[in-house]
Amino acid sequence: QVQLIESGGGLVQAGASLRLSCAASGRAISSYFMGWFRQAPGKEREFVVGISWSGDSTSLPNSVKGRFTISSDNAKRTVYLQMNSLKREDTAVYYCAVQTSSGSCWYAPNYDYWGQGTQVTVSS
Repeated sequence: QVQLIESGGGLVQAGASLRLSCAASGRAISSYFMGWFRQAPGKEREFVVGISWSGDSTSLPNSVKGRFTISSDNAKRTVYLQMNSLKREDTAVYYCAVQTSSGSCWYAPNYDYWGQGTQVTVSS
């Protein structure tokens, strides 16, 4: 089993920054892939970005490209999502997840473990 705990969400004004953290515990996950997703009210869960523990990250969707950055600290078993220049449309619950098998990293059902989510609300 893998446990994931997200933190760092909150209510901010447009243009502000937030850094989300996802701390992993449980079985060894050094060969797994970590992804960040978000889900806005009434919308499907959307892939934001992912990273392997070797440090290889995926491309980002145009909606967040140039504003969001993913990084990891293997010693702390923690993945971070740095979000800058936040916009109202970034408002969502943000989830981190672990993928243990092959398959598209963009597809939520391919992930085996999920955190509880952290709310990010951006006001104008």
